[in-house]
Amino acid sequence: MRAITVRDRAAGLAGLSLTEEPYPHAAENDVIVRVHAAGFTRGELDWPGTWADRAGRDRTPSVPGHEVSGVVAELGYGTTGLTVGQRVFGLTDWTRNGSLAEYVAVEARNLAPLSADIDHTVAAALPISGLTAWQGLFDHGRLAAGQTVLIHGAAGSVGSLAVQLAREAGARVIGTGRAGDRDTALGLGAHAFLDLQADPLDDAGQVDVVFDVIGGDILDRSAALVRAGGTLVTIASPPTVRPPDGQAIFFIVEPDRARLADLAWRLRDGRLRPIIGAVRPLAEAPAAFAPAQRTPGRTIIRVTAGE
Repeated sequence: MRAITVRDRAAGLAGLSLTEEPYPHAAENDVIVRVHAAGFTRGELDWPGTWADRAGRDRTPSVPGHEVSGVVAELGYGTTGLTVGQRVFGLTDWTRNGSLAEYVAVEARNLAPLSADIDHTVAAALPISGLTAWQGLFDHGRLAAGQTVLIHGAAGSVGSLAVQLAREAGARVIGTGRAGDRDTALGLGAHAFLDLQADPLDDAGQVDVVFDVIGGDILDRSAALVRAGGTLVTIASPPTVRPPDGQAIFFIVEPDRARLADLAWRLRDGRLRPIIGAVRPLAEAPAAFAPAQRTPGRTIIRVTAGE
């Protein structure tokens, strides 16, 4: 099968290439997915799981990409809940080969059924960003109707979905980003927007939840904005500054089949819209990792045509 692989950590992006790789093995409780579309995170080449398995052993050449949408091609021993030929989407394991390939082995519990009226390229943009937004806002931030949430990076892949979910939940939403992000954030449902390069962060006032995807100085300064009993949630790095009378939480997204299915229903109903900037073929995936190739919205890799 064709796949994008990395072999040399020191080579960085130059080490990404399109190669022929063996068809994956379906372990117990796995399924083999014929990949139609895949999502990736540009920082994956810095993740330990890209280079080593759970036991710390080198696993190169490895296949990046951890968001997948496709069709079940094979069931591993003991796998239940899914059938061959079924459309699915979800997350691949951080320490196993990923979705930038024609086929990928995935634990069945990390996949959710995908209805025929959702395009694979749209579904592939949802797993990491959608689950991260939900878990950050509600599982960790405990955001509730009537509260105020400050969402940093409100026009990004995670932040844009967080804005939509928070607004639907009845929260007052303040988005942040660059000046060019204002119209996008407000169009997605943010009640107000702060330009991080021009507006004082204190203009946000006191909020119940801060959801941060940026880190650094923005994360540190946001702690003072959390009112008593509130929560600062970040996916950037463990916080070094904490709210005076609240919580600070760093988390890494976890697979959740039931929540994926719920997000897919929102997608079908028009209540949730990932921002997709470009759809590129598998052969162009190495170039899509390069910063010079960045476009507004997610870049999704179309691996196999058809349904």
